[in-house]
Amino acid sequence: MSTGLQRPPAEVRYAEELARLRESDDGERPPGWALSLTAARSFVIGDDKLGVSRKFVGDPSLIDRALVSLATDRGLMLVGEPGTAKSLLSELLAAAVSGISTLTIQGGAATTEDQIKYSWNYALLVAEGPSPRSLVAAPLLRGMAEGKVVRFEEITRCPLEVQDCLLSPLSDRVLAVPELTGPESMVFAREGFTVIATANTRDRGVNEMSAALKRRFNFETVFPIPDLDTELSLVEAEATALLRRSGVGAPPRRDVLEVLVTVFRELRQGQTARGDVMDRLSGVMSTAEAVSVAHAVGLRGWFLRGEPGTAADLVSCLAGTAAKDAPEDLAKLRRYLEQQTAGRPGAQWRALYESRHLLPG
Repeated sequence: MSTGLQRPPAEVRYAEELARLRESDDGERPPGWALSLTAARSFVIGDDKLGVSRKFVGDPSLIDRALVSLATDRGLMLVGEPGTAKSLLSELLAAAVSGISTLTIQGGAATTEDQIKYSWNYALLVAEGPSPRSLVAAPLLRGMAEGKVVRFEEITRCPLEVQDCLLSPLSDRVLAVPELTGPESMVFAREGFTVIATANTRDRGVNEMSAALKRRFNFETVFPIPDLDTELSLVEAEATALLRRSGVGAPPRRDVLEVLVTVFRELRQGQTARGDVMDRLSGVMSTAEAVSVAHAVGLRGWFLRGEPGTAADLVSCLAGTAAKDAPEDLAKLRRYLEQQTAGRPGAQWRALYESRHLLPG
């Protein structure tokens, strides 16, 4: 049933699956968890017997280690290249463990401690002074008070002093509210509280985490999808769902998607499937970007011509992905289309080569 939302949170999208897992879950649960580790694992990687879909394509042992980390008194840090589904994984884990994934802090240069811990209703603050009624809980305070998982996206985009406001909640499991007095001046974490943070490896050196904060996290690296067939299946499934929600009446063509995924993998790795070494793009040619381009190709073909997109549409849609970080990437993409796509078998490869002139610039 449609919710009318462009992208509902995981606990809404997969509400039926979570309900089935809770009903059949007879495993031991860590204190404060909505599911056992086994059921939470099934929610992420799928369970055919229960009709639970696979939602994350990656090493199952990564999910095991992540869940064990969340059951300890340490936070979980997911690191990796952009577009490797770190945010999706953190959302799925939070939904499985807590039943809610929306206690989320989006890190950035302008993120403040107020947005992480708490702020005030200033009308009530002026009228009554500091009180629990005038306190406005931010995700961290809510997660501690309710015993839920808090997600901290792009933590290394935040200034170091802002990151370090997590030290006491992660070590002592307490958050001080010095403006209040008595028992209400301290918020103690309930069972089930923990933090899942994400960070891009490309952001290293922007705001490197302090050694003290690193000690309070277990680090797990999320790697790109290793093989073409798995990545192709994922791009096809995600693009099909996006196109359906966008009102497109035709699924994407698999032969077009195969060309798209191959192009992305070769530009990402700096080597063709034939073993030819070529210029590697500095831009992020991730699986997530491939899904976005596949979506754009399908929209272009359907709404302009009433048909699924072709490899010719792919050329027009590639430029905005390949050249967003560095102007020279557009020249590298042009050389790739000129030198590496000619002579490959298949109608879509020929269409890609013959449409190379559509690349702007």
